[in-house]
Amino acid sequence: MELKIGTMLILEPTYTDSVEKLRCKVVEQNEHAIYIDYPVNTETKRTAFLVDGAQFRATFHTEAKQSFAFNTEVLGRKKGNIPMIMLKVPPEDEFIKIQRREYVRVETAVDIAVGHEERYNQFVSADISAGGILLHINQSVTFKEGDVVQLTIVLPYLNGDMRYVITDASVISIFERNGQRYASMQFKDTDDLDKQYIVRFCFERQLHIRKKEMNTPV
Repeated sequence: MELKIGTMLILEPTYTDSVEKLRCKVVEQNEHAIYIDYPVNTETKRTAFLVDGAQFRATFHTEAKQSFAFNTEVLGRKKGNIPMIMLKVPPEDEFIKIQRREYVRVETAVDIAVGHEERYNQFVSADISAGGILLHINQSVTFKEGDVVQLTIVLPYLNGDMRYVITDASVISIFERNGQRYASMQFKDTDDLDKQYIVRFCFERQLHIRKKEMNTPV
């Protein structure tokens, strides 16, 4: 994946509680790195000063209107006519295509506690996205389609971190498929920080699944 000079990037910190978004532009490049101008916080409009080793999730749009994301790290700085920051560029197979505003569903099992009518039940997900979740229903439940429930979602990251996301959700449908019962739920009023945790988790799992597929012998 070629990052052309002039490409606009949005940087979001990873492994931190910050929810800021930083806008910057690619001004130089080489085989393993790109150089960006000093990024600006999209909300405060202030210049952000990045420390070496800081890790980010970068997103950008191509000329064909496609969106991609990749993990990156600050490698250093370079002096020139414009001060520049050097960012690591991963191999092409570590770029993830983004669809529907990042609401891409990832098939993965995470533990979920569902609260409804003062009763809590434990379930496991079939898939998850930043917009909702699909649960395996293996027991009787009190909720039905149209109800609002409270979810506690356990997100285990590959580096050992664990996050707990608590959010309301609407029960969209309860159905059977291939002999199994499922409940499709859409998140409601999710806190921005919690949403970032889910987006980060989905992106990490996508990348992990892609690496496993590429390393699996045909």
